[in-house]
Amino acid sequence: MLILSRKIDQKIKIGDNITITVIEVHGDQVKIGVEAPKNVKVFRQEVFEAIQDENKAASNQPSEDKLKQLFGKI
Repeated sequence: MLILSRKIDQKIKIGDNITITVIEVHGDQVKIGVEAPKNVKVFRQEVFEAIQDENKAASNQPSEDKLKQLFGKI
């Protein structure tokens, strides 16, 4: 893990097209801005993990083909 110190309005570049900007610092909370192309998805870690959990749960659901095999045509 790379650890960087930044002050308000200072930036971090990731590759050619992603910029992280420190917007505000209040106590133990830091507000950051993320500039990235629209095709790059940016999530908070807890939201990303929730999406992964939902995707895993959905993949465990019976598929339409399996339901057809069990119950005939739907």
